[in-house]
Amino acid sequence: YRTGNNIGIPAPAWIDNCQFLEGELKEETGLDIRLPVDIAGAEVLLVPPSADNFVNTDTMLGYAKVFHAAGISWTTSTYADEAANFGLFLDYRNMKTLNQRIIEAARRLKVKLIVFGECGHAWRVAMFMKTLNGPLDFLRTPYPIHICEFTLDLLRRGAFRLNREANLARTVAYHDPCNIARAGGPIEEPRALLRAAVLDVREMPENTIRQQTVCCGGGGGLLTEELMDLRVAGSRMRAEAFRTTKANTLATICAICKAQLRKALPKHGIEAEVVGVHDLVGRALISSTAGEKVPARW
Repeated sequence: YRTGNNIGIPAPAWIDNCQFLEGELKEETGLDIRLPVDIAGAEVLLVPPSADNFVNTDTMLGYAKVFHAAGISWTTSTYADEAANFGLFLDYRNMKTLNQRIIEAARRLKVKLIVFGECGHAWRVAMFMKTLNGPLDFLRTPYPIHICEFTLDLLRRGAFRLNREANLARTVAYHDPCNIARAGGPIEEPRALLRAAVLDVREMPENTIRQQTVCCGGGGGLLTEELMDLRVAGSRMRAEAFRTTKANTLATICAICKAQLRKALPKHGIEAEVVGVHDLVGRALISSTAGEKVPARW
């Protein structure tokens, strides 16, 4: 309620880290790729989990590369810089109050679209934004859009190209976060992005994926060091399913799943990198095909 995110990041720290990541992008690509903050009149308000700006930074860089390549104006908000809604674990009142911040930020900045980043329970709440705090009639669409849907649409309409050989050393298996796959969120879109960005994409057993996905073991508020034994036990089914693929990389679109599986997989004797889908998209993105803006279809 004080800072707009669940780990107490003040606005100057959010801005500073966005500027730091812009420097990283300049060094990597030679391009002036921006991570805009509090830009009134931008087309898109991106609401990522705060972890993407401080821990899963390759995911944040992937978002920035996509918007830059498509020529789409976007911004984050220091008033609502956290996609995660922990009201989901508490009660309806808290869930509604936290969700309202995002809508207020979108109104203040006069954006046309709200796009959510890679966060599981954030998206579970986002799907009910209109019910919680609607109507969203000031937006071009009266509902938020998931970043995987947004990016895949741009890719299919030629906003940029992906070079799968940029991820040549990776064999990748995808983990469906419970709060997305079980709640009717994007299932095929992240897979389509992975196939476009990676040469070798593998599936885990059918009874552990899509709507039948198994928990990472860190959901529901369990992601604390004090509960590590419980987290390891809870992650066993996912770890064993991943082991069958013999992949060296696990990709997912949930910040909690990423944090959990990075700790849990080694406890099961599995050494693998855990990344976001947009980490791999960002690494494979090589150019805009036309050098012109490709508007979002929404």
